[in-house]
Amino acid sequence: MKLTLHIWRQQDATSPGRMVEYHIDGISGDMSFLEMMDLLNEQLIAKGEDPVTFDSDCREGICGSCSMVIDGRAHGPDHACTTCEIRMRSYSDGDHIWIEPFRSGAFPLIKDLMVDRSAFDRIIQAGGYITVHSGPKPEPNSTPVSHRIAEQAMDAAECIGCGACVAACPNGAGMLFTSAKIAHLGLLPQGKPEAHERVLNMVHQMEDEGLGACTNHAECQDACPKEISIAFIARMNKRYIQASLFEPEQRRGTMSNQ
Repeated sequence: MKLTLHIWRQQDATSPGRMVEYHIDGISGDMSFLEMMDLLNEQLIAKGEDPVTFDSDCREGICGSCSMVIDGRAHGPDHACTTCEIRMRSYSDGDHIWIEPFRSGAFPLIKDLMVDRSAFDRIIQAGGYITVHSGPKPEPNSTPVSHRIAEQAMDAAECIGCGACVAACPNGAGMLFTSAKIAHLGLLPQGKPEAHERVLNMVHQMEDEGLGACTNHAECQDACPKEISIAFIARMNKRYIQASLFEPEQRRGTMSNQ
């Protein structure tokens, strides 16, 4: 299979970028999208050219690092999957494919298709954890959790922090990611003691990172490889209002700087 690739090339965040056209042959339908990119890079290196920089790690739809916008869609044409899970059988001989990095002010470009998504790490650091002692832990079955709540927590915990929600949202909102990380802890008994502090800290950090606010376009839900529901955003908004009533207002400045 022969393909024409239009790939965004940019040396760094301060340099001008442009689309560069590449022609590639010998593509098998069983290849993953990233294997196709590997083949392209092998050919570029053989010709003494600079290979295309992109992120990847597990290549199994788990790590969330393969952040590409393919033909205008975060992670590509298939539904509920990451870029690495796309197989080239989704394309036909002679197709033109347009490949760009995730676009967001909160995700500054590093090079070519690689962006810095450490904004998500800082949101997690602001409250995506529980504080427990390091001694013996109680028997898990001694803390009953209903099946419904356990399923909701697991649904939220599926978030892999890939950033497709931000790339797809017209507002560049990070609320699906943040709400999922708040919910998967806040729904369970172990996360209750810090629930108010967690939602305030993480929402304020999200705002400090320059991520936008949700206006219910639901593009994030559509692009999410784990199909996380925007219902978690509504839950986060409710919990934020509740926490604001319980936590002193003067803590706002302190927490937003943590």
